Amino acid sequence: MRLFAFGINHNTATVDIRERFSFTETQLPVALQDLKQQTGIREAVLLSTCNRTEVYCGIQEDGSQVIDWFSQYRNTSRDLLNTSLYVHSARSAVRHLLRVASGLDSMVLGEPQILGQLKNAYRIAQKSGTLGMLLGRLFQHSFAVAKQVRTDTAISSSPISVAFAAVRLAQQVFGDLSNRTALLIGAGETIELAARHLHENQLGRMVVANRTLERARHLAMAMGGYAITLPEISEHLAEADVIISSTGSDIPVLLASQIQEAVKKRKHRPMFIVDIAVPRDVEAAAGDLENVYLYTVDDLNDVIQENLRNRQQAAVQAEEIIDTQVTHFISWLDSLGAVDTICAIREQALQQRQEVSDRALRLLKNGGDPEDVIQQLAYQLTNTFLHAPSTQLREAASNGDEEFIDVARQLFNLPEIPPQCTRSETVTKPS
Repeated sequence: MRLFAFGINHNTATVDIRERFSFTETQLPVALQDLKQQTGIREAVLLSTCNRTEVYCGIQEDGSQVIDWFSQYRNTSRDLLNTSLYVHSARSAVRHLLRVASGLDSMVLGEPQILGQLKNAYRIAQKSGTLGMLLGRLFQHSFAVAKQVRTDTAISSSPISVAFAAVRLAQQVFGDLSNRTALLIGAGETIELAARHLHENQLGRMVVANRTLERARHLAMAMGGYAITLPEISEHLAEADVIISSTGSDIPVLLASQIQEAVKKRKHRPMFIVDIAVPRDVEAAAGDLENVYLYTVDDLNDVIQENLRNRQQAAVQAEEIIDTQVTHFISWLDSLGAVDTICAIREQALQQRQEVSDRALRLLKNGGDPEDVIQQLAYQLTNTFLHAPSTQLREAASNGDEEFIDVARQLFNLPEIPPQCTRSETVTKPS
């Protein structure tokens, strides 16, 4: 069985093409079972996200029939698929999956979400009955490698999104956020991401302010927060340790005078403010106030660019880890080639043992001398087991095949200089 993988992603396919080949979570089990029924397909895992759709298979035949199935199943021409397709097999497939799991093949370098998506694809394949030993071992290995990359490098420690950078800076100012209150102004995508990051970092309390109360409530409820309108901000401003603002307002929604008054009510406890909006939501003069830490989107971009450089350096370390781990997995994969042979040898030896022991038992039941029977048993078992290799070695010697003989010596762990044996001791064909 061979390892085969192919797919499309954000680097090779436009959104409209990715949409044609995407699968919902409910579609995946049916697609997997249909794929498993195709000739030569032993195992399969399907990964489908907004940025990629990939198929991982254990196959007996050429992989082209899997790609044909993929295009036909999505009712799209093979020619169109070929314009965006990448294909990997054996070592290349292992390396690709390890890079995907570690976030090295993502649109955002080092992003952690893909690992959860891979684990979900693994669970779906497992439940669908399409996960076997090969892919099971490969995916488990990829999870372990992703963990090692995140532990041993700084690939995911430096934020490179505006929302993530804002939350990370808040942590640098306050440390533990579990006893802090955050005021989020706006309800767009950036504020939603900031809310999610704060929630994941165990924020104590969240207040969401928006021009439309319904949108604020929708976001606040999802994060266990409290919703207010923009005019109500003044009533809650002094409660906020962290303020993140991103609205579409043409004028500031927070004045320096409002913030100064709030700091007085806070008894000069520090206030951390991130103004992501353009035009700015927070009056620039607020940055001059004592105990107020004001960052604009330009400040965050400087942090993001520095962190991106850090991630790129960490990615070099991650690639080295992956190179090593690919070799480890391939070594295990190569060892599988000997498993069938080992099993066959053991099965043959067990069968020979059974035949010889049955004969010995018959002799004992017929009154044979136990000592003679044991001697015959030992002789016949040795003779039976060594007959085939002895015959093959004689034939190799007559053909001048020294390499075959050297391999046999290694296989049986024979000494460099063989002990002398007489013709009568040479194993003969079993009777």
